[in-house]
Amino acid sequence: MNREQILKNVVKDIDLSGIKSLRSLIIAMEQSGGFVAKKVGIGFNIIREMINDRDCMRFLSFPACIIATGCRGVIRELIKRKIFDIVITTCGTLDHDLARLWRPYHHGLIKVDDSILHSLEINRLGNVYIANENYGVILEEKLQEIFSKIDFTNPLSTRELIWRIGEILEEEEKKEESIIYWCYKNRILTYIPGITDGAFGFQLWMHSQRTKKMMIDILKDEQELADIVFTAKRTGALIIGGGISKHHTIWWNQFKNGLDYAIYITTAVEWDGSLSGARTEEAISWGKINEKARHITIEGDATVILPLLIGALFEE
Repeated sequence: MNREQILKNVVKDIDLSGIKSLRSLIIAMEQSGGFVAKKVGIGFNIIREMINDRDCMRFLSFPACIIATGCRGVIRELIKRKIFDIVITTCGTLDHDLARLWRPYHHGLIKVDDSILHSLEINRLGNVYIANENYGVILEEKLQEIFSKIDFTNPLSTRELIWRIGEILEEEEKKEESIIYWCYKNRILTYIPGITDGAFGFQLWMHSQRTKKMMIDILKDEQELADIVFTAKRTGALIIGGGISKHHTIWWNQFKNGLDYAIYITTAVEWDGSLSGARTEEAISWGKINEKARHITIEGDATVILPLLIGALFEE
């Protein structure tokens, strides 16, 4: 690369008077330089290219925490519009999606005396406040009733279980607010590799104490994921945060020579060696992202970046 090629992109000021849409803002951010702003623009272009690739199987990976926030609406809309083919997430996503279907969450301050919250039976997730009766209590009441309607004679995969619950949610007045419902309705393949790690998983265990034949077969999920990656021409992923959902997504994609498109959104640091903080470049060394892939890591809060990216996408 010569000097002229290195200096081809001129820093352009953001002219707010010319910003008429989220898309025009993102374009201006990409041309402004300025660190993460440019990465948001690059990420937008990669997502758009991935979605327009008809031969690409698209993965959406995210942790539970954002489902406790209003960003749940953005995730729901992606699934409702069938933007992604496969969802890989955590047990807590089921917890928060279902709890919020039946009861409200509230928001306040992060800096608060948590011992007072504990004495008042209020749980805190960042600045989201969750009253006990709106979480564990309501989940136990509702889930035990739902599980009693499910035939566990033959072992179910987590994908089969989620679709069955989505089907039962047809009876709910506010069903269209639920991510689980839209995964079922649109037949989005949804996998929870850590199905026992949360309130939902605890209620499964509770139900198993009364129904000894009950069994969840997570290897059925793995077989489906194997079939997907072994037959897909290309794959891409929008990966929000980290943890088991991120790793499961990139793990399986190494068996098809890696993801062809990858967008990470993360607040985690790289220097501690964590999976959550690992950048897209590190995944290339493992073969989890293809060497020729279009990829970017956007450092920042997903509750800010995701609505911006997806809002601009939907404008098109």
